[in-house]
Amino acid sequence: MALTAKPLSALGLTARPGGDVAVTGLSVDSRLVKPGHLFAALPGSKVHGATFVTAALDRGAAAVLTDRAGEEILRPALAGQAVGLVVVEDARLALACAAALFFGAQPATMVAVTGTNGKTSVATFTRMIWQALGLDAANIGTTGVEGAFAAPSSHTTPEPITLHRLLADMTAAGVTHAAMEASSHGLAQRRLDGVVLQAAAFTNFTQDHLDYHASFDDYFDAKAGLFTRVLPEDGTAVINTDDAKGPGLAALAKARGQKVIRVGHGNVCEIQLQGRRFDAAGQDVRFLWQGGPQMVRLPLIGGFQAMNVLTAAGLVIACGAEPKAVFDALAQLSTVRGRMQLAATRTNGATVFVDYAHTPDAVETALRALRPHVLGRLVAIVGAGGDRDRTKRPLMGAAAAAHADAVIVTDDNPRTEDPASIRAAVMAGAGPEATEVGDRAEAILRGVDALGPGDALLIMGKGHERGQVIGTDVFPFDDAEQASIAVAALDGKI
Repeated sequence: MALTAKPLSALGLTARPGGDVAVTGLSVDSRLVKPGHLFAALPGSKVHGATFVTAALDRGAAAVLTDRAGEEILRPALAGQAVGLVVVEDARLALACAAALFFGAQPATMVAVTGTNGKTSVATFTRMIWQALGLDAANIGTTGVEGAFAAPSSHTTPEPITLHRLLADMTAAGVTHAAMEASSHGLAQRRLDGVVLQAAAFTNFTQDHLDYHASFDDYFDAKAGLFTRVLPEDGTAVINTDDAKGPGLAALAKARGQKVIRVGHGNVCEIQLQGRRFDAAGQDVRFLWQGGPQMVRLPLIGGFQAMNVLTAAGLVIACGAEPKAVFDALAQLSTVRGRMQLAATRTNGATVFVDYAHTPDAVETALRALRPHVLGRLVAIVGAGGDRDRTKRPLMGAAAAAHADAVIVTDDNPRTEDPASIRAAVMAGAGPEATEVGDRAEAILRGVDALGPGDALLIMGKGHERGQVIGTDVFPFDDAEQASIAVAALDGKI
């Protein structure tokens, strides 16, 4: 989309000593600065962005946005420079709001989803329901941008400049409804603060990202910020009150004046899940909406999918859709890529599934959810990512051992860590009965080979990903594709 220069005042910013500089664009990376840009010098985990102000000025930056710590760093570089300097208490928040004003458009109806697990599924199901209702909708998150508008995305929640450029492009393309994932990193870094939301959802809270957050409390506070800070007071909060953190979060939302739709098994829930019946192809779900009974057939594997679907339904209803139309649309939903996805079926009837489960709770939830659909043995493949929370590795192995009949421990994305050390930590939890196979393709082949009639294999950790990160390199690797190849090879089809 074509953009015109805008004065800092139009972006809610005031430069010292008062010059209202017109800026042609926004940048947080000094290497991407173009003449006339506002360079946002933000605090980083290792170095402050103000360190790179000289490079930004050399490339033609017309103004600089930073905090007080950044001002101290860049003051010598600005001496004698005719550059607008904006100093604020929270530079990330100021950038998010400025980006929203600079790009100036977003889909008319926006919702966001936070939680340790289930964000992608809920956001995708929300988009699917909207599309079933005849609306031009898209979802933004871990799997990129999908729906009526498609684009890649390198972050679950894009940084503000990328996000608002994307939202403006989506709007120009005719997208009217969008659902986005709100990661704890994105919320802590104020990436969503310029987005106008009609509703927001909370799925659950379990261990993850303690490599980034200082504690569980810090991690939860980041997620709670979606309701205590980002969602407007007249918005609607859709909360999973089965989760231990749900009731408290619902109380926080109500205290701000937000409407609350509770989802769960409790009698107080506006959407009350009452029962599920599982078979090899999906599940039948009975639930109440404001006390009235409803039945729906979901062509989805895994009991947890019912909660994801009903949470998505709550978001769509919160945005004004007629409940009956929403519930009628649920039968049209399809599996989210990499989320309990049926990847292949052997000639003996054994099935292979791929799931993104990469936390201890997600591993347990995925295996327990798949079990009712399986007549025979359940085999699990599990690993853990490098350069991430190390404390969860043995817990993931233990969860797999507790809920599967056989466990294979393999590499996930080792990144810059020693793969053998990561596997050893997972094996410590999985126990001596588990099998260690470092090469992921070989692990999948062995897992498929172990399947008899009625058995199922669940490959966990990477889900939709199409690459494996080893060191700093990304090698092509797709769990679903590898599963299909293994089945075809073992069944004599290739």
